Amino acid sequence: MIIADVISWVMIIVGSFFLVVGAIGLIRMPDIFTRMHALSVSETMGVGFLLGGMMVQAGFTLVAFKLICLFVLLFFTSPIASHAISRAAMADGVEPVLDGPEIDARSDKHDMPLEDRRKTTTAIDADEAELSASVLVEDEEIEKGEK
Repeated sequence: MIIADVISWVMIIVGSFFLVVGAIGLIRMPDIFTRMHALSVSETMGVGFLLGGMMVQAGFTLVAFKLICLFVLLFFTSPIASHAISRAAMADGVEPVLDGPEIDARSDKHDMPLEDRRKTTTAIDADEAELSASVLVEDEEIEKGEK
């Protein structure tokens, strides 16, 4: 029984660690999308380990079956809820903070105004679209035997 207690407490401590890391991620991340990612991943792992530790404590009983049902419910609903919230944020016009040299995520200070970042992103998207169009033209020329 001592081994089961040790395994149980290790799982509960690991689960608690994941939940604390997720809470820190909620505070430290710069925008809603990275915050949701930090929370959803750590919440799934943290609750999984916590429920696993409780299952080891409960043994093969009805309580363990109920904990398994609860884990399955959370395992499927947590990512779906995070996805729905992110879709709602995107529909509301919230844009993610893009990585780059102009952003310091730790201080929440941005060297470039939001409009300039949007222009930079649009320019990058336009360059990628132009590049992919030129690759398609070259592929068609190769297929026709012109090159």
